[in-house]
Amino acid sequence: MMHTFHIPVLGLGYSVDTPLKVSPLGISSVASIVDDEMIERMRKYHTIKNGETFTPIATTEPDFRSRRITAYLDLMQRMVDKKFADIQQQPFTPGSDITRYFELLPDHSPFKKRYLHYLQTTAPDQKALLEDELRNGLMKGDIDVNIMSKVDKLNKDVLGESLGDEFSDASAALRGFAQSTLRSSLILSAGMNPRLYNYLEHFEDFFPDETGTLRKKIILKVSDFRSAFIQAKYLAKKGIWVSEFRIESGLNCGGHAFATDGYLLGPILEEFKEKKQEMRDELMGLYAAALAKKELEIRVAPVQKITVQGGIGTAQENEFLLKHYEVDATGWGSPFLLVPEVTNVDDQTLKNLAEADRSDYYVSNSSPLGVLFNNFRRSSAERQRLSRIAKGRPGSPCKKKYLVSNTEFTAEPICTASRQYQHLKIKQLHAQNLPEAELQQQVEAVTEKLCLCDGLSTATLIKNQLLMPREDKAVSICPGPNLAWFSRVYSLDEMVSHIYGKMNLLSHVTRPNMFINELSLYLEHYRKDLELNARQFTDKKARYLSKFKEQLLVGIDYYKRLIPQLSNQAAAYQQEMTAQLKAIEEELLQVGQSQTVTAA
Repeated sequence: MMHTFHIPVLGLGYSVDTPLKVSPLGISSVASIVDDEMIERMRKYHTIKNGETFTPIATTEPDFRSRRITAYLDLMQRMVDKKFADIQQQPFTPGSDITRYFELLPDHSPFKKRYLHYLQTTAPDQKALLEDELRNGLMKGDIDVNIMSKVDKLNKDVLGESLGDEFSDASAALRGFAQSTLRSSLILSAGMNPRLYNYLEHFEDFFPDETGTLRKKIILKVSDFRSAFIQAKYLAKKGIWVSEFRIESGLNCGGHAFATDGYLLGPILEEFKEKKQEMRDELMGLYAAALAKKELEIRVAPVQKITVQGGIGTAQENEFLLKHYEVDATGWGSPFLLVPEVTNVDDQTLKNLAEADRSDYYVSNSSPLGVLFNNFRRSSAERQRLSRIAKGRPGSPCKKKYLVSNTEFTAEPICTASRQYQHLKIKQLHAQNLPEAELQQQVEAVTEKLCLCDGLSTATLIKNQLLMPREDKAVSICPGPNLAWFSRVYSLDEMVSHIYGKMNLLSHVTRPNMFINELSLYLEHYRKDLELNARQFTDKKARYLSKFKEQLLVGIDYYKRLIPQLSNQAAAYQQEMTAQLKAIEEELLQVGQSQTVTAA
C-alpha cells in the first residue's frame, strides 16, 4: 500500500467512479454497488469514453443486477490497468502523471525517499537502474466496493414470482463483485446479515488459493470491538477471513450514523489496540479449523489490518491515530466531496457545500432505514421535501425501491419516504384524535423521511449529463459534520498535501480536536434522546440512558489521560482541549440533573 489513507464510500454515486480517478495514482477508494440503475448508466458513459462498444443489460434479462455490477467493475479494472500502464511508461518530467504519483506520496514513504534519491543521482547508469526500479515498484490503489448489509430486499421475476435468496439486493451485489475480475475487497457495513454472510461461502475467491493468497477480501466496517469480534468469529467459522476492521465513528461520520451506546472513538481504538493480537489468534484457530473441513490448508494467518475513519480533519490528528493507536491507515471521506476531480458533486451542490457553515450539517431521522442520517440543510432534496409538505403532498414517488421495508398498511413492503406510506400514515394519525401538539410532532416525524435511492445518485447523473429530461433533479447528500471547516473547492494534490501535513487547508479556522467534536455530537444526541422521552420513560429506556451517560463519562476520563500524550500538538492546544473537555463534562452532568430519568 503506497498511501496511509483511503477514500471511503460516499453515498451511492459520489464515489462510484472515484477508483478510475485515483487508483492509477496509487490511492485506494471505495465505490458503492447498491444502485445498479445508476451503475448501468455510468458503465455506458465510461465504456464509450474508453473507446469500447457498449452492450446494455436490460432489467428483463436474467440476473441483470448482478451482471450489471460485474460488467461495471470489470470495465473499471480495464480502464485503471490501461491508465496505470500508461503512467509506468511516462518520462520523469515536471507535469507528467508518473511525477505526480511520487509527489503525492508522503515524505516518510521509503518509496518516496527512493524517488528523491533518484532525482539527486547524476551518474547515467545508476540513474537508469533507479528509474527501472521505480517504474516496476509502482502500485495501483485498490478498487474496493461497499454493500450496506441491511439493504437487502427480496425480489420477484417479471411474472411476479418470488426469486430465491441469492437474488436479494445484497446477495446479487455480492455475486456481481465475486464474479468480477477485481482482486480487491468487499466492505460490508450497517451490521450483520447472516443470509449475506452465509452466501460468501459460495465463491472460491474468498478462500485462499494454493499459495495462501486471497483473491478477494472481506472488510468489516464496525463501530465497536465487541460487534467486530462477533461478526469476525461468525465468518471465521465458515472459512472466511476478515482482512480489515474499518472502525468508524458512530456519529462523527458521513452517511448513516450508527450511534453506539455512548462508546467514544478513542476508547474503542484503545480496545482494538490492546486486544487485536488476542482476537487475531482466536480467529485464526476458528479459521484454520473451518478451512480444514473444506480440505484447505493454511499455515500462516493472513494479514488483518485495523483502520479508522470519521471526522479526521488535520495532519496532526491523522499522524496521532497512526502512531498512538498503531492503525494501518485512516479514511478521509467527506472532505473529498469538495474535490471535483475525485468525486461526483453537481456544481450547485458543490457551491452550497463550499459556502456552508456548521449549522447546515445535522444528524436527522431522514433515512427510511430508521437509522440516524447525516443531512445537509442546503440540499435541493431537503428543499423539495419541505415544498411538498407545504403543498399538502408530502413524500416521494418510489421507483427504485431499495429501501422498502414497511408492511403496516400493505401486503407488499413499501418505503416510509414514499408518498403512498406518508399519506396512509398521516390519515391514520388524524383519525386518532391526538392532542394538536402531539399530532404535529408525529406528522413531522413521518414527513421527515427522505428518498435516498434517487437522491444519493442524482448528483452523479447531473455532473455526467446522464439525467433524463423528466427525471427528478433533487440531490440528497450526506456529508459528515467535519466538512463544515473546509470552505472551498480543492484539488486532489491540495487535499493529499493537507492529509500529510505538507500544507494546512484549515489554517484560517479554529477547529476543536476530532475527539472533542465527536464527544459534542454524543452529548447533543443524549440531550435529544432525553427530551424525546421526557413525557414517559420505560425501565428499559431509563437503563439505556443511564448507561449511555456513564459511558460518556468513562470516555471523558479516558481523554483526560490521553491529552498529555498528544505530543505532536502544542501545549496551548492541549490546554484548550482540556478546557473544552471540562466544559462538556459539566454540561453533561447538568443535563442529567435537569432531566429526571425515571421509569414510568
